[in-house]
Amino acid sequence: MRNTRYALTISALLFSAGAIAQVQPPPAGQPPAPAPAAPAPTPAPPAPTKSAPYGAGLKVNLSPDGSKYIRFLTWHQVYTRYTENNAGTLRAPSKPQKGQLDFGLRRSRLVILAQLNPRFVIYTHLGINNQNAVGGGITPTVDGKKPQFFIHEAVTEYKVNKYLSLGGGLHYLNGISRLTSASTVNILPIDLPLTNFPTIEATDQFARWLGIYAKGRINKLDYRFSVSDPFLTNLTSTPLSLGSSATAAGVTTNTGTGVAAYNPQNTSHVYQGYVSYNFLEPEANLLPYFVGTYLGTKRVFSVGAGFLYNKDAMYSRPTSSVVAVTPAVSADPFGLVGTNKHSLKMFGVDAFYDVPLDTAARTALTLYGVYYNYNMGPNHVRFIGPENPGYGAAPTRGNAVPQSGTGGSFYGQAGFLLPEKVLGPKARLQPYVAYLHSNYEGLHYANGDTKAVNVYDAGVNVLLDGHNAKVTLNYRARPDFEGYVPATGNFNRLDYKPEITLQTQIFL
Repeated sequence: MRNTRYALTISALLFSAGAIAQVQPPPAGQPPAPAPAAPAPTPAPPAPTKSAPYGAGLKVNLSPDGSKYIRFLTWHQVYTRYTENNAGTLRAPSKPQKGQLDFGLRRSRLVILAQLNPRFVIYTHLGINNQNAVGGGITPTVDGKKPQFFIHEAVTEYKVNKYLSLGGGLHYLNGISRLTSASTVNILPIDLPLTNFPTIEATDQFARWLGIYAKGRINKLDYRFSVSDPFLTNLTSTPLSLGSSATAAGVTTNTGTGVAAYNPQNTSHVYQGYVSYNFLEPEANLLPYFVGTYLGTKRVFSVGAGFLYNKDAMYSRPTSSVVAVTPAVSADPFGLVGTNKHSLKMFGVDAFYDVPLDTAARTALTLYGVYYNYNMGPNHVRFIGPENPGYGAAPTRGNAVPQSGTGGSFYGQAGFLLPEKVLGPKARLQPYVAYLHSNYEGLHYANGDTKAVNVYDAGVNVLLDGHNAKVTLNYRARPDFEGYVPATGNFNRLDYKPEITLQTQIFL
């Protein structure tokens, strides 16, 4: 711009000098000099380039008015991350490692959506998750190669009227909270807390269920309810694994631990529901995914509540249960060892507020908070680490934290979209913070004192083209429950470990 101004100034001076020369009389006896040619106009500086709005994405219209179409959505989320591992983590067989810089594919997905009639919708969601050099592959905890490209959702849906749609298949119409059906491409922080998916990969298929659902909107009230089958759990468990064995005088006895686990014999239906009321603008509900931040394009204030119920989904053995381990008992523990059954009872209440603040500066505010109350049987606690860099089956390996359990949890997040002038028209900055606080009855010191789970996240989204092209830098401080013993819930020491992640996302 400075060079342009200099050029304009010099051109104006030359033009003025030429004009003055034309009105001055020539010296006596000399013919007048020809008038100089007018200077060529200085070209205007090019306008800054702006990407066209993404709109409906990769959409192919099958009718002139666009009512019949097929649409494709695809995205990748790539991690570059430094992790200080939890105590005792292995990075390879018999190779302990304190920390490392690693690379991974957090998500790689494809959605195909088609509508050939305003009343009928079909969509398919495929992809992989959590692949790195250590895990996420065909054998997820010990092999990172050739991850399974599997179906996340396969749904057919019929619109009965403007208030009601019915659907079925492998679906994501979850209950409990807004985050339990969250979109992963437009969330505010780098990732979801995972506490919002309490049954993930235990009785569901990556937070999806085989069943039927009803959804719709009545004025400002949105609802979704579903009935599904629980998947047979892939977690190894028998009534004997709910106890600890000891041998004395040649006799082996097994004593219950009082810690609940997922019941391998669970065949009861799963009932879920979530209802929300939007005080401001309505949100799109064609697909099941809730938006995490609208970046100032919408005014939303939504309050909701939800639940999940699954009869006899958990089981346990009290410490008073003592059985002699005979060949018959070992061969048929489900028939000969008594257990207590427990139903999954999960509730959530949340609020989401996302509004533009200054239309001239294009700033926006995003706030979200949710409270969960989970009853998963006595002393149940489960550890999960997203795209875990640790090797092996230890529950506390790598970056794992207590993800779910019997007790209560609060999760909150806040973000602010900074003024457009900070980086200019080509990029936007959105700093954020997130906090998870959980109290689980089955996580305690040896003396019985429970200890809260606190996970802290702070970061910034660099939005190159909204959510369609963004880079996120996140710092996490997570708890490491050193010496944790699943059979008792005891741990020896609580320490906090850092995790720094750079994520690049492209969504088309």
